[in-house]
Amino acid sequence: MVNKSNKNDVIKILGEPSSKSNFDKNIWFYIEQKKQNKSIIKLGKQFIEENNVLTIKFDAKGIVNKKEFLNKDDLKEIKFAKGETVPAYTNNSFMYDFLSSFRDKINAPFKKKNKK
Repeated sequence: MVNKSNKNDVIKILGEPSSKSNFDKNIWFYIEQKKQNKSIIKLGKQFIEENNVLTIKFDAKGIVNKKEFLNKDDLKEIKFAKGETVPAYTNNSFMYDFLSSFRDKINAPFKKKNKK
């Protein structure tokens, strides 16, 4: 499959991906999750029996150049960054003021209708 199959081949075999990367259109994700009830006594309570993720990366020509399969245990070991993304503008910046006034102008007709 690697270095041989293309996007159309993958769709024929696996179907449409569960998700595509927002950052790179050539990265597709296939997600499988199986849940099972814990017991009859605990109605509605479920646990995740399987949680698998297949990541397929394509080159610029749409040919598969890498695939990675992660199961439930692999996913537990992934370390996520603890930092937060900070917006490029603050409450007292020009961009914040501009967007706020723009929002107020859009909402103005609705405010007038609600007061009547």
